[in-house]
Amino acid sequence: MRLPLVNMKIAFVGKGGSGKTTLSSLFIRHLAANEAPVVAVDADINQHLGAALGLDEEQAGALPAMGAHLPLIKEYLRGSNPRIASAETMIKTTPPGTGSRLLKVREDNPVYEACARPVPLDDGVIRLMATGPFTESDLGVACYHSKVGAVELCLNHLVDGPDEYVVVDMTAGSDSFASGMFTRFDMTFLVAEPTRKGVSVYRQYKEYARDFGISLKVVGNKVQGEDDLDFLREEVGDDLLVTVGHSDWVRAMEKGRPPRFELLEAANRLALQALQDAAEDSYERRDWARYTRQMVHFHLKNAESWGNAKTGVDLAAQVDPAFVLGEHTPVPQPS
Repeated sequence: MRLPLVNMKIAFVGKGGSGKTTLSSLFIRHLAANEAPVVAVDADINQHLGAALGLDEEQAGALPAMGAHLPLIKEYLRGSNPRIASAETMIKTTPPGTGSRLLKVREDNPVYEACARPVPLDDGVIRLMATGPFTESDLGVACYHSKVGAVELCLNHLVDGPDEYVVVDMTAGSDSFASGMFTRFDMTFLVAEPTRKGVSVYRQYKEYARDFGISLKVVGNKVQGEDDLDFLREEVGDDLLVTVGHSDWVRAMEKGRPPRFELLEAANRLALQALQDAAEDSYERRDWARYTRQMVHFHLKNAESWGNAKTGVDLAAQVDPAFVLGEHTPVPQPS
């Protein structure tokens, strides 16, 4: 079965150990099985998405770090935008404008050439990008948000077209709210275990997201019985979309010996379909004008709080008031 002609950006969030990376990888496999073009992004401080998608340790370790290619990313995305004097004046929230180069899921471009690698799955090939791990050499000189900034900059310049998906495995906990990246998604799936700690991150997300019109649904993971299900229903109410229980397929995958994806348990296949259906429903409500306004809002906040001082220029001048990012925005070709 082929997916309907829709396109969307999807985030998986949750506390560390909740299973969000595993569920991200299952959802990516589900989309690939339905022949959908997918760009997957590992934006977690612990880089495990590659392994969950079947890469061995050497292959996962060889994934290029987006943060290491930030100058290239900035220079390419800047294009001929007259409001951006140089790539050095771009920050993670710099919005696109007239003349900026935009990214598309299915195209080939210098950003994908440097930062993305093809990952073959049972039912197709997806593109995988990774921020790069937070290493000991970063201690005292960098924060992980500076590395995730490469992801945010790409999402700000990405126009996903018909039948295309961008799936991001986000950093654990509520750290995603350190920037405006949490507003870049049509649907955010919060993976929660049936514990007090498991739902605490949900409450934080719900509070932060309320003012930004974020579509948020909870995926209950490691649910073992009615008591677990009742707990989640009491704690998250109607935001509980679906629950996932024990999976022998996942256990085999975690040992590096996954069966073919078509053998995933029927109940878990239905759960993945429920995620897809919810994401599609959310996409129908996408407001490109609001999406662009939120981008500008966080850019102006960052400019005032630290960006202007760091770059030595007035970053508010980078905002193109007539520009609205959208599915039909012309994509400038490299000169």
